Amino acid sequence: MAGSSIRMTSIDNMVENIRYKAQIIARTNKLESGIMSAGIPGFMIGLLLALIFVMVPVLVL
Repeated sequence: MAGSSIRMTSIDNMVENIRYKAQIIARTNKLESGIMSAGIPGFMIGLLLALIFVMVPVLVL
């Protein structure tokens, strides 16, 4: 009986470890997906701001 209890505890620990790693992978995938979906608009806004900050002083002076 004691051996069975130890095996079940070991299996429970492995399942919990796998569940934890799966949650981390899911969170990472959600984060990467959010970053990728905002990538093009963010790049365009950044490029526009950079052009404004460079061109306005050139044109004013």
